[in-house]
Amino acid sequence: MLSGCKVTTKGEVNESPTPDGGKEVVTDNNPVEIEVLGMSSQQDDINIIRDQLARNGFTVKLNVQPDYGTYKAQQDAGNFDISVSSWTTVTGNPDYAVRSLFKTGGDYSILADPEIDKLIDTAGTQTPEQYGETYKQFEQQLVLDKAYIAPMYISRKAQAFNKEVLNPASVRISKSRSLPWEEVDFNDTSKRDTQAIVFQSTIPVLTSLDPIKGNDGSINIINTNQYVRLVNLTDDDKVTSEGSLSYNHAIAEGNSEYYFILRDDINFAKIENKKVADSGERVGADDVIFSLDRAKNKNSVPDHRTYTLHEHIKTAEVVTDVAALDAIKVSGSSETVKSALEKGLDAKITELVSDKTQSSSKVGKYQVVKVTTTQPFPQVLNYLAHQSAGIVSKQQVEKINTYEVDKFDINKDIPYGDQNTVTEGNAYNNTLYTSGPYILSHKNDYEAIFYKNPAYMKGTKHEPKVSTIKVRFIKDADSNLSALRAGEIDLFYGITENKYDTIKGDSKLELQSIPSNAVSYLLFNTANRPVAKSVDLRKAVLYSINQDDFIAFYSGNKVKAMTTLSPLVNTGLEVKADAAKVKEHLAAYKASK
Repeated sequence: MLSGCKVTTKGEVNESPTPDGGKEVVTDNNPVEIEVLGMSSQQDDINIIRDQLARNGFTVKLNVQPDYGTYKAQQDAGNFDISVSSWTTVTGNPDYAVRSLFKTGGDYSILADPEIDKLIDTAGTQTPEQYGETYKQFEQQLVLDKAYIAPMYISRKAQAFNKEVLNPASVRISKSRSLPWEEVDFNDTSKRDTQAIVFQSTIPVLTSLDPIKGNDGSINIINTNQYVRLVNLTDDDKVTSEGSLSYNHAIAEGNSEYYFILRDDINFAKIENKKVADSGERVGADDVIFSLDRAKNKNSVPDHRTYTLHEHIKTAEVVTDVAALDAIKVSGSSETVKSALEKGLDAKITELVSDKTQSSSKVGKYQVVKVTTTQPFPQVLNYLAHQSAGIVSKQQVEKINTYEVDKFDINKDIPYGDQNTVTEGNAYNNTLYTSGPYILSHKNDYEAIFYKNPAYMKGTKHEPKVSTIKVRFIKDADSNLSALRAGEIDLFYGITENKYDTIKGDSKLELQSIPSNAVSYLLFNTANRPVAKSVDLRKAVLYSINQDDFIAFYSGNKVKAMTTLSPLVNTGLEVKADAAKVKEHLAAYKASK
């Protein structure tokens, strides 16, 4: 653990006469200690936070961890007062921006507040025209009334690449969706099968390659490219079937039933002797149903990290009655679901089959999956575009996960997607079956090697262009930028705003930058520290944080935030740094001790 302290001089108890001269009042000027947890990659932000708190009467202890794994371990152990946190709403919908983070039992939540829970659930059922006021009440409670978080800023999303190597037209930047690897191509297309495109990551320890067991920066982009989903997001956060497992999708009247007509041109990829192979198993409805059933079930795997994203799924089932599709209207339309699903298909639906090996789009034999939600919930489509809704092989996962979930032993049971099974060494035994455009073959602390799925939409515009992808593990931003400029990597994903000018000054590099859904904030310990019990102490920290300092440091390329909702819903609320309020709340906290 890397750590450091900024300690102010020892405080003294000042005694002064009261105005009536007859009594004395004791003013406690002793600074309050606050421990700030973060990662070394967040050092610039941590330094700003330290200085802001120190100016407002705190003694700051820093707990700076080298990577996400050790940071998370410290957070889980409660070894912090405030942790430097960030969240990107990669599904493009506001429910995702709050449910996992702040709802009781959420995948990443350390809160348990019934009032917060009620507001999240209410807003989740509302239309955009309705949920603005509900989310305003949520932000009022979360920040201003109870100070569970202290906002820092909204970031821009940026990436830079070597335009002498990569074709600029092939490199997309999306507001929420991770970079789709299958589209990236060389300027010199003759290199597609002989040379790897080299990306980068700052996190070499992968949470899990089972898509439902991780939802963090170590695996989001990896699992997004390893597993196909029922739908995708466009670059501006619209739900689309383009490039997904579905040719088309439709919402039925009532907004509780969702239909997907499946492609028949994707097989699972597997690894044999560190080389990619076609498993021969088609991705089909049974895999979709299996994947969604386990995604929504908290007890389907130990340490399930994403079940709250899918708790609105009631059932997933295969449809075999063509007439049923003709009897159902699309929501808000006179069009039938069958007609909506047939749009753009070479062959209309003549038969629906339950056996995935029997489907053939050439002759009109398809598989259709129906997803029913527990209540009207159109935002379910955004969650189905998330990497945690990636489609896994029912056959392979059941073959690997033979343990009993409630008796899982981390020392002997090896679950599907365990990163040790793809890490070079004695534990290497790659059992991945991936439905997406790429599959991870092997990794070490230096890099990970991915190969093109040989049976992924072959012959279509979505077939991966390049045979091999390498992800180089480089922990800090400056080293990543140096590697890009030296030609050691081809694309740097996630460039901070204070590096833009350096990119613009290099003639061989191209910068792509757009507004993002990424928000950075301080999260208070709600379990085992004084900040957990004292709203006054939390508010003293809250009003110490000046967002203008961050914006100035990043040359005006950050935007003020209120919560993780801020890029999606403008509630009109704002929190401003206020030294007088800090003093007031610190005094109230000390008086209550």
